[in-house]
Amino acid sequence: MKIHIYNQQKAISISKNSVRGLMRAILEYLHISCEELSIYFVTEKKISELHERFFQDPAPTDCISFPIDNQHLGEIFVCPAAAIAYTGKRKLDPYEELTLYVVHGLLHLLGFDDLEEKARRIMRKKEKSCMRHLNKLGIAITSIQPK
Repeated sequence: MKIHIYNQQKAISISKNSVRGLMRAILEYLHISCEELSIYFVTEKKISELHERFFQDPAPTDCISFPIDNQHLGEIFVCPAAAIAYTGKRKLDPYEELTLYVVHGLLHLLGFDDLEEKARRIMRKKEKSCMRHLNKLGIAITSIQPK
């Protein structure tokens, strides 16, 4: 499986290998197979542009997903600046929050939704299950390690 990772932001350092490991672990856990998957880490400006263009909402958001098909599962756009802003106020780990955003985006690609209350409860339960699995394996998005 090919996992394309594009880092188009500078708010936080991201190890592409940690993202690949996370995606492989979650896809295996969910028994999902595909040939390709793309993840973009973007600026707040870019995520706002996408949010407005496709959802008619100019506000920044944490992630946006675009399903494609069974071979190329889709594209996930994640905003690390949103994770930093959210966790900074709550004294949480931005990398753990970023991991949650990627899991959330992947679940959207798989058809989970969070617009209505019942669907949101189902999605949150699946997110928690995925995050517990990753925590048990010791897998999360990490920073690039200095050489």
